[in-house]
Amino acid sequence: MSKIKPVAESEFSLTSVPAFWPMAMAASLAEDGLELYAKNLRFVEEDIKIHHELRPKLATANVTRLELRTMILRDYGEPGGLPTLVDAPYAGHSAMIADYQKGQSLIETLLANGLRHVALTDWRSATEDMKDLEIDNYLAELVVAIDDLGGRVNLVGLCQGGWMSAMIAARFPEKVNSLVLAGSPIDTDAGDGPIKRMAHDSPISFYEDLVRLGGGLMRGKFMLQAWKNMHPEQHYIQEHVDLYEHIDDPAYVAKEEAFESWYENPLDLPGRWYLQAITQLFKENRLAKGQFVGLGRTLNLRDITCPTFLLAGAEDDITTPEQVLDAAKYIGAPKERIVQKTVPGGHIGLFMGGRTLKACWPEIARWIAAQ
Repeated sequence: MSKIKPVAESEFSLTSVPAFWPMAMAASLAEDGLELYAKNLRFVEEDIKIHHELRPKLATANVTRLELRTMILRDYGEPGGLPTLVDAPYAGHSAMIADYQKGQSLIETLLANGLRHVALTDWRSATEDMKDLEIDNYLAELVVAIDDLGGRVNLVGLCQGGWMSAMIAARFPEKVNSLVLAGSPIDTDAGDGPIKRMAHDSPISFYEDLVRLGGGLMRGKFMLQAWKNMHPEQHYIQEHVDLYEHIDDPAYVAKEEAFESWYENPLDLPGRWYLQAITQLFKENRLAKGQFVGLGRTLNLRDITCPTFLLAGAEDDITTPEQVLDAAKYIGAPKERIVQKTVPGGHIGLFMGGRTLKACWPEIARWIAAQ
């Protein structure tokens, strides 16, 4: 009877013996399965964290200068010279759009390019006791902020913050040294963007029903749903596919966390404020027509005589370039004191896009400093 030659432990492996190859495959599949399971688990945990747990945080060190009912006024840099006040949008998302993350912050860019003292309007989400606040209430507190900064500022309006800034510059021209309107809908009848079409095609009763459904507020979650529905394939499918594919890339995940912490946490707006904006500004275009009454006076954009910089995104489908650049037709500043610039990209990229922050905003900061 022949003896079976023992196999040394160091020589043995499942793959070295053909008879055991099914076991080797099973072991490999089990290992791959565990890795896939772990990846799926990381994806689910990260997706929940991004969409439900993270809250927006401003990136640059600042101090609270004022706490008002509608906003927190934040101070950046150091006092000295004429302050620059960035009026962040109050249109459903937080002021993080102006101070997004290190290396990708409009505030940081302004401070690095000649502006020593910058302030930011950090608008509060509306609570139920704020449902009846009007545009006048927000204009009044913006005036308080300007007065606290010394009574005269360089005013930078982003998106909705732009039409509010234009109102202040028309109502109190002595308080505004220079004006920047970035992605700001001033002439809401211009162009043919989806926001314009929606405002004109939908009856006011539709917006009133949304406010009623929100208990007197325009809920941020309603607006977020509408924004996502403008590009459903991106928000409901592609962004989850991208996250899954990059779940093992810490840099990608961190970038996604920063953006989604801002985008997925919208602000609520006062219902009266919202309906006033929809009716008087987007349906009736009263500001451009010189018919809007702000703080007791009919506002005329011809009263804006300070140097003005108009910035538009070529692919912006929220505020089309025409809605921004047509402001030059209405404001009273001499034409040689009006700068008009269109840059590649969409709406959000105007304020937090790396390309625009590097290529455009340093120029704007130096332009402000030169005024």
